[in-house]
Formats: sequence, C-alpha cells, structure tokens
Amino acid sequence: MSLLTIGINHKTAPIEVREKIVFRAEELPGTFSKLLALPGVEEASVLSTCNRTEVTCWHHQADTAHQLTHWLARAHAFDTHHLQPFLYTLHNGEAVQHMLRVACGLDSLVLGEPQILGQLKSSYQTALEHDSIGRYLSRLYQHTFSTAKQIRTQTEIGSSAVSVAFAAVSLAKQIFDSLEAQTALLIGAGETIELTARHLARQNVSHMIVANRTVERAQHLAKEFQAEAITLSDIPDALVQADIIISSTASPLPILGKGAVERALKKRKRRPFFMVDIAVPRDIEPEVGKLSDVYLYTVDDLHGVIEENMRNRQEAAKQAEELVITQVKAFQGWLNSQDAVHTIRDYRQHAHSVAAQVAIQAKRLSQQGKSPEEAIDYLARTLTNKLIHAPTKAMNCAAQEGRGELLEAARELFALEEPPKDIR
Repeated sequence: MSLLTIGINHKTAPIEVREKIVFRAEELPGTFSKLLALPGVEEASVLSTCNRTEVTCWHHQADTAHQLTHWLARAHAFDTHHLQPFLYTLHNGEAVQHMLRVACGLDSLVLGEPQILGQLKSSYQTALEHDSIGRYLSRLYQHTFSTAKQIRTQTEIGSSAVSVAFAAVSLAKQIFDSLEAQTALLIGAGETIELTARHLARQNVSHMIVANRTVERAQHLAKEFQAEAITLSDIPDALVQADIIISSTASPLPILGKGAVERALKKRKRRPFFMVDIAVPRDIEPEVGKLSDVYLYTVDDLHGVIEENMRNRQEAAKQAEELVITQVKAFQGWLNSQDAVHTIRDYRQHAHSVAAQVAIQAKRLSQQGKSPEEAIDYLARTLTNKLIHAPTKAMNCAAQEGRGELLEAARELFALEEPPKDIR
C-alpha cells in the first residue's frame, strides 16, 4: 500500500495544456467513481485550480501510476504521449512533501499565497462527500492542514504583500488600522481592481464604489461585492464619501486632479485620503500628493514594498521548508506504524487467549484442592512456557541458520540490552 500523486501545474505545463486538464465541479461525482474503479485504487482526491490539477490516491498495485496517467489523459480527450511530458508523478514521501508544500504556498505562482489552502480544504471536503477518501488520505489532509497552520503561525511566509493589489490594501490597513469603517472608491474595472476589491472585501471594508468609463462593466463588478457602480463623471461626488481611492485604468490622461481633491477635502473637513495610483500612465495628478491630509502612493512605491516583502517571504520559505521536512518524517512515522497494527493486534489476541486458557486450568487445580500457592506457581510457569515457546523456537532456528540480525532484533524487541533486574 502506498501514496501516489500525479498532476500538472504552472511550473510543468503552459496554460494551453492546463486549461484542458481541468475537473469541473459538476464532473466530480462521476470522476470519483471512475477513479475508485481503477485497479488497486482504494482512496482518491482531486485538486483542480487555474494553476494545477492533481490526483492523489492510496493504492496497492504496482502499475497504478501508469493506469492513472492513461485515465487522466482519456478523461480530457488528450493523447497520453502528449500529456506525459507535462506530468509529475510522486510516490509516498515525495507525495506527502508535495502536498505540504502546496498547502503552505511554497509551490504557488506567488510564493506564500494563502488561497491554495482553502482550495485544498474544499478538495478534501468534496472527496469526503463522495465517499472517495478514507483512513489514509484523511490522515494526510488533516496532517497537511495542521502543518500549514504551524507554518503560518511560526514563519512570516504569508504576512507580506507580494502583489500590487495586496500591497495597496496592506498600506491602507497601515493608515487606518481597520478598514471596517472606511469607504473605498475603486477607479477602473479590470483585473487589478477586481483583485483589489477581493482583498478589501476580506478586510470587511464598510462600503465600495466602483467607477468606470462604461457603467455596465462597473455594475458587473459591483454586483459581486455588493458595491455601488458609477461612471467617471460621478467621481467628484463620490470623493466626498471615500476614504480609500485606488485607481487602475488605461486612460492616457489623469482622471483625478488636484482641484477636485481639494474641494472634496474641504467638504470632508480635512478627513484624510489614502490614494494608490496603480496605472501607467498615472490616473492621479502628481500634485495631489503635495496636499495635506493626502497619502498618495504610485505603482513604483508599491513595487519597492513588494520586492522587500518578497525577500522576506523567501527567508520565511527557508524556515517553512525545514518544517515541511520535519512534518513529512512525522507522517511517514505514522504510516510506518500502521504496518505494525495488524501484527500487534494478532499478538495481543494470542497472548490473551493463552492467558485465558491457563487461567482456566489454574482455577481447576484450585477447585481440585490444590493450595493457592500451587495454583499460582502452575499459572506462572505454564503461562511463561507457552508465551516464550514460539519466540525461543524461532531464535534457535535463526542461530542454526546464521541469521544474526534476527537475534539482534529479538534482543531489542524483548529489551535484553541490560541484565534483568531482581524482582522484589
């Protein structure tokens, strides 16, 4: 029995391959059924994101990796020989280490990003709901989650901003401490503004306003975040409400000028503005930054923050890798212990059975008039002889066959390194 992970990710496959090897949510019930029908597969889980698709299973057949590779290709109408170069195949300890690294963001496109841990948890929950996961993969996932929590707690791998959107929101938190009472005005409706909106929503910002040249696009984004949608011409009125202004458009000319900000400041009774201009060329006139009560940052300011934070994450990643190695050993120790479970159970059952038989005989002697001392002596002598008979015979055979390693193992197993102490 062993672990196996097969998959592709942003490091091994281009997007034109990754987008074809994807499992949609509605496909998963049938996917799990087909996985568990493969020869030797006893448990299985699937992780499918924009950057990776992986299948992890617990199996007992030598050619499972080969079978799984063909199945993965067929499931996506892909030629196996064309898919093979993009796949990674990981067994046992490598598979454990890989899952731990993925959960901690060590294998992500953005080092230390936290979203993948939530995706892994969803993957685990989905597998549970479809009865495709059991004792071994459940233990692996739980171990993975606790390791990720330990690494997030004991290292700084996830504490520094490494994207423009994340950096902008992180700076806003430094200015306002908490964003729960703040209003954010987002100018633009592209990918960066959408990501910024997601980060603001996670910080429970009080209210968001999305301003865009086309109000339809603003409404589309605003609907997702329960925000207000306006056009660019409505910005002067919205400024009075806004505490945080983050702008990222493709406009060739500035959208926000010094005069409009001055007028808004007067109406706000000098309550400060936090502004981030992510656009190139700039959306906010540089002169705005000279105004009192305005904290204006450009994309270059953020890049400096990001570069420094990436260095911090790389240092934290070294610590995280050490913790991962430690936790891989811990999980492998648990796996190894499972090999002994059946043997230990059988041995204990045998010992209890022998003890029960000898106890019956000792009681019978007592009922026949033997003294308690005689019954106890019989019990001790007979029980000892019966319990040591098979091991003694095996050690004699090992000695005759020159199997010294078995004799050494016996000394360790029976704790014979030191002479037995006197029993008082």
